[in-house]
Amino acid sequence: MSYLKWSDDLNTGIDVIDGQHRQIVDYINQLHDANETGDRDQVGEVIDALVDYTMSHFSFEEELMEQAGYPFARPHKRVHEVFAKRVGEYQLRFQAGEDVSADLHAMLKRWLVGHIKNDDAAYAEAVRAHARASGPNKDGWLSRTLKRLRAA
Repeated sequence: MSYLKWSDDLNTGIDVIDGQHRQIVDYINQLHDANETGDRDQVGEVIDALVDYTMSHFSFEEELMEQAGYPFARPHKRVHEVFAKRVGEYQLRFQAGEDVSADLHAMLKRWLVGHIKNDDAAYAEAVRAHARASGPNKDGWLSRTLKRLRAA
């Protein structure tokens, strides 16, 4: 296994989304580190944190797409659901005692890069345009959406 390195071609131009994606990359790299130590408890903690954070990210991203009126928000959400099911299966296999960390790490690296460069790049302009139209003030649409989701 190797680290996943962030590169500029993964930026969507939406700072909060790019920050969340970087956090997911950090979790993927923590999974690598936990696997290298051989500490099963640590691997489990990283998997759980990664899954929880990614699901929160997906909810936020889906809210942004919906609010921006992105016409393919529903199919994008379906991609998230399929991914969540797949990762959930890895999580169950891990809980059943199987060593899935290397396979999970490889899958996550491939999936995340492809998803950001294709699926997320497709909605980014709609979200950026909506944010520009909503105004730059600190209580703009993006800030309100962030606050609402943090309170939920």
